[in-house]
Amino acid sequence: MDRMLLKRMVFYGYHGVFPEENKLGQKFIVDLDLRLDLARAARSDDVNDTVNYAEIHELIKKIVQGEPVKLIETLAGNIASAVLGTYTIIIEAAVSVTKPNPPFDITFDGVTVELRRIRDASGNVVPAED
Repeated sequence: MDRMLLKRMVFYGYHGVFPEENKLGQKFIVDLDLRLDLARAARSDDVNDTVNYAEIHELIKKIVQGEPVKLIETLAGNIASAVLGTYTIIIEAAVSVTKPNPPFDITFDGVTVELRRIRDASGNVVPAED
């Protein structure tokens, strides 16, 4: 299966458990690893035979900058569901959401959650197995 990677997309959102996070907001970094068949697009050189990554970026931007959720797990799940629900050509999506500056008195590069979802033979979106 072919891959399309959208790396280190940065958005500002208001997600988090603490009220300060919902009020002040913070930066979120999203990585997306898509599995799909790109053979037709590679032959045709036609954007209609692939997924338009600018449209995917806009979809993710609306989610991250939209209605706040408490957990980045929920945010990642919402992104995976929206991407797979919008683009049936995508078979699998791995979504990583990083909160680089969580509001804790600790020093580290942030916390990242990664979810993998796959479209099964019936077309349903389910967690991917390793």
